[in-house]
Amino acid sequence: MHGPVLPGWLLVALCAATGSYCLLRLRSGSPPARTAAGGEAVMGFGMAAMAVPAAFLSPPPWMLTGYAVIFGGTALRALWLARGGAHHLHHAVGSLAMVYMALAMTPGAGGGAHEGHAAGGVPLLTGALLLYFAGYVLSTGVRLLPTAGGGGPVAAVSWSARPELALACRLSMGIAMLAMLVTV
Repeated sequence: MHGPVLPGWLLVALCAATGSYCLLRLRSGSPPARTAAGGEAVMGFGMAAMAVPAAFLSPPPWMLTGYAVIFGGTALRALWLARGGAHHLHHAVGSLAMVYMALAMTPGAGGGAHEGHAAGGVPLLTGALLLYFAGYVLSTGVRLLPTAGGGGPVAAVSWSARPELALACRLSMGIAMLAMLVTV
């Protein structure tokens, strides 16, 4: 990822922490919840890898192509799983956005952002993805707000199975996606 080094490392830390928590969520919950957690873990760690500042490590073109292939595969899997729930459609959009960013960073594909050239994204597609993820961040953030009259007793739940932490992870990955898309 091109841009300032400190925000890049903060983005790496945020995405890696989110991916790690999603791995912990794999141990609890129903099978559909574990499937979603697995997809979010892959996305978190993939975003962390792609967010490493170019000043520290300029990935070779084959690595960017590898990201595109991996996230293309996760997009296909998410589309297949979307038959059972709408959240998998979001995973597909996120995975396709990662494919788009990997291809935009690839030298010779109009990008070459890691070689000191301008970013190579398609402005209309970048804008559409920015709008989508801005809406996702806002809707997820609203779901984290406390509801009126919700002061009743709370059942003891393992910290790896807390729904508000899962929402917070989704919110942080949505914000990270916005930050990465802004640099395209």
